[in-house]
Amino acid sequence: MTAEEADRSLAKGSKNGAGKKDGDNARANASGNGDGGGHTKDEEHGEGQSLPFLCLAALGIVYGDIGTSPIYALREAFFAHDGIAVAPANIFGVLSLIFWSLIIVISIKYLAVVMRASNNGEGGIIALVALLNPWKTEKKSRRYLLMLLGLFGAALLYGDGTITPAISVLSAIEGLEVATPAFKPYVVPITIAILIGLFLIQKRGTAAVGSMFGPVMLTWFVVLGLLGINGIIQHPGVFAALNPLHAIGFFQSNGLAGFLVLGTVFLVVTGGEALYADMGHFGLAPIRLAWFFLVLPALVLNYFGQGAMMLENPEITQPFYQMAPGWALYPVVGLATLATVIASQAVISGVFSLTRQAVQLGQLPRLNIVQTSHESYGQVYIPFMNWILMAATIGLVLGFQSSSNLAAAYGVAVSMDMVITTILAFFVAYRWDWFPRVAAVIAVLLLVVDLAFFGANLFKVPEGGWYPLVVAGAIFFIMGTWRRGRELVGRQLRGDTEPLEDFIESIEADTSKRIEGTAVFMTDAGKKTPPMLLHHLRHNRVLHEQVILLTVHTLDVPRVAAADRLKIENLGKGVYRLQVYYGFMQASNVPVALRFAGEFDLDVDLDETTFYVGRESLIPTSEVPGMMVWREHMFAFMALNATRATAYYHIPPDRVVELGIQIEI
Repeated sequence: MTAEEADRSLAKGSKNGAGKKDGDNARANASGNGDGGGHTKDEEHGEGQSLPFLCLAALGIVYGDIGTSPIYALREAFFAHDGIAVAPANIFGVLSLIFWSLIIVISIKYLAVVMRASNNGEGGIIALVALLNPWKTEKKSRRYLLMLLGLFGAALLYGDGTITPAISVLSAIEGLEVATPAFKPYVVPITIAILIGLFLIQKRGTAAVGSMFGPVMLTWFVVLGLLGINGIIQHPGVFAALNPLHAIGFFQSNGLAGFLVLGTVFLVVTGGEALYADMGHFGLAPIRLAWFFLVLPALVLNYFGQGAMMLENPEITQPFYQMAPGWALYPVVGLATLATVIASQAVISGVFSLTRQAVQLGQLPRLNIVQTSHESYGQVYIPFMNWILMAATIGLVLGFQSSSNLAAAYGVAVSMDMVITTILAFFVAYRWDWFPRVAAVIAVLLLVVDLAFFGANLFKVPEGGWYPLVVAGAIFFIMGTWRRGRELVGRQLRGDTEPLEDFIESIEADTSKRIEGTAVFMTDAGKKTPPMLLHHLRHNRVLHEQVILLTVHTLDVPRVAAADRLKIENLGKGVYRLQVYYGFMQASNVPVALRFAGEFDLDVDLDETTFYVGRESLIPTSEVPGMMVWREHMFAFMALNATRATAYYHIPPDRVVELGIQIEI
């Protein structure tokens, strides 16, 4: 959306919703639903879209990951472990584990429990953390520790963001080996070529191809069900696995080896967190209906069909593809490839969205974030993250060579993330007074399941499970370094200034030292005079006739309505404090906010406005307490390479004056 378009939307929002021009009443509150351009939730989804249409769209975005797990999950349950024989009792046991995992983790935990924790309609672990409002709490407090736990859970998703495209596309292309072993040398090159193409098209956005996601995934789930039925016909008795006693008997018969199988059974529910993360795009009803009426039946039929094939022929090694008739093998491989590309696209888009939220909340350095669609605010492209993801994904394919090897690395991060989600959801329920005792019982029961999966996946760490943990640790450390570094910079800046009230009183009445136009100084909302303002006066000895101290706030809500965007205070002598409020799902646009200020009697002519921005030169030193010097150097490097504030806030570069200042940290 251009600044002009956003401006018109904001102005419209003010006329319809604010209706006040006293300068002090346009205050953001936690109930706003509008996005950065004044869209309401219904507008973002498409006003008038029917429930069936939303269900179809949800298939393409929400269920891509979990919908492609049948390609490799059941196979890995038997062939990734020594000692699990392809025997009828074990087949029934594993199928029972798969079925009840889908019911407990997806149907009950996410769809019935976790998705009740809605942050103004949005979901995902960042939205869940934001519900606890932890950002300005004291260190070592419970909410602060929960914030750290949630941020680590978010960091875990970055490892998943590289593994999912690699294992999904690789497992689909491996279907060519079933047709003829001659394809085996070309599986990895074909996979890499597809992944490169996928990442290259990210800059175009997903709007152009998004319309086909739903129909392709609808076809995919129908084919999953038909393939499953084709297998079940050969052994209808496979439905006995619905009895949970088969799962219990499996553990009793196989001991530790049976427990380890949980690590691969968990593959059937990876992608479950996407249900919660994408709740804001489609709403709860379409996601639930798509699951219970199509996705769950198709998955159960397919897994049970594979099990029936294995009961009839224990020698098969690719039960998913071997269910297909010979004439349908190549079409199934082609459809599987499309489905895995869609699943990968959804994960990549999720990483972009997660990164934007972390940047907005001050947990990561500013990055170049490109809006790729004027209609759907959720579609963004982050070049830096795109190329990092591409390099990591291709590296995984080259390093692990097969989906079976990658399965050993997959699941550790997601299972840990699910444990964290359960813990955070309980504290949200406790804070909202949702029957605390009932919530505690539910949380304990869900944690038993989550911890069982996590414990089984821990055995994967030596075989590759270390990779997502290392990625998560690195991201979490970067977040902590950036957050702590900004605290130190803020402390140093505040120490070299004076109270704002004293500064305003000291402004001379001599108009010869006031020049025409408006000066905008970006600052925090404290009671101190912005250091850049003092720096400007010290060197230039003049002051504009209108001075705006502008602060951009990111609230713990996904979106702030246009009518609640601004708070304006007249501090006297031509000095105004302008506070602009955005949600963590929104982009900050300072020129639009200044135009919108005209609705509240603060007229700003952008052609006569100068923006004063600090250009901080950070000097790491051991003389200032706070961080180790090597970590200070790391922070300084990140600050130097972060996207400039002018670009991040969409400030016209020809209206900017940068004031250099050295800061010791």
